[in-house]
Amino acid sequence: MRAVLSRIRAPLAILTGVLMVGMLTSLMTGGVSFFYSSFLTGLTPQQSLVLWEIRLPRLLMSAIIGAGLAISGVALQALFRNPLAEPGLIGVSSSAAFGAVFVIVLGGTIWQEVSVWQISTAAFLTASLATALLYAIATRHGHTDVALMLLAGVAFNAIFGALTQLLIIYSDDSQLRSALFWMMGSLANLSWFSVGMVSILVLLASIGLWRLVKSMNAFLLGESVCLQMGYAPKWFKWQVMGFSALIVGVSVSVVGVIGFVGLVVPHIIRLWVGADHRLVLPLSALGGAVLLVLADLFARQLIYPAELPIGLLMALLGGPFFLMLLLGKRNRRFKTISRVQGRGL
Repeated sequence: MRAVLSRIRAPLAILTGVLMVGMLTSLMTGGVSFFYSSFLTGLTPQQSLVLWEIRLPRLLMSAIIGAGLAISGVALQALFRNPLAEPGLIGVSSSAAFGAVFVIVLGGTIWQEVSVWQISTAAFLTASLATALLYAIATRHGHTDVALMLLAGVAFNAIFGALTQLLIIYSDDSQLRSALFWMMGSLANLSWFSVGMVSILVLLASIGLWRLVKSMNAFLLGESVCLQMGYAPKWFKWQVMGFSALIVGVSVSVVGVIGFVGLVVPHIIRLWVGADHRLVLPLSALGGAVLLVLADLFARQLIYPAELPIGLLMALLGGPFFLMLLLGKRNRRFKTISRVQGRGL
């Protein structure tokens, strides 16, 4: 344990420092600016309103969701034993998007007025049902096929994506704008109640995943080795899927679709400290918070006074990074093949 603490000390200090600087900068920049002296001399009513009702809830939500998405990415990559896996891969994000767009487009025929909480509830319930169905498809006679689960998740992404596009075709102009803005992700117009709800659920799921770090290390060696070491692979898969779906479903239901956090952050942390999940999981949580706080800061400033959707910005950053991972993996494979062929000659 002492060795683990010594290895985590420097990355922890660096990420914490960057997070603090990013959070302070995010709080003080924008249409209504703050200075350090403002907190000493007292805030004006306008500054107080902006700080407590707009920026602080948004800042906390970005940190919480960034940490949660990164943690779920670590867990799913351990489950699939693939560093290219990420939360959106199993269809949770696309199914939640379908539920939200369904209420946006067709909710007016059921209710007179569609509220944000109706949209969020529909997104969360749809994501939960999709996860349960995915697990049922991949499980036979008590055995869960991880490869089949991955392929089924790809199919779910295609199906729910097509259904969402079909709904958008039949939407009017206002519904189209709402659906597209929500699908691209947004951290605007958040309440303290939503911050509290998401914080509690993400914290509970994160604690559940933290209890599995030793199982994650064992599962990387294979299911048979995991079983021999005293861990139950079936129970491990069920918990990883459930806790990850809870984090992603809750996040998408409140702020929309934000991708690539669960892919980018765990990979960077592994390159930094190795593959031990006792290090990777907590540092990824901190790194996810850093990434989304900084991304939200840039999203508010790049096209000011307008705002760039956070999900769109993450896609612009994550897409090239994903290609870099694929190219790096391809180059390593070719080098290995060349060395083997050279020894054979």
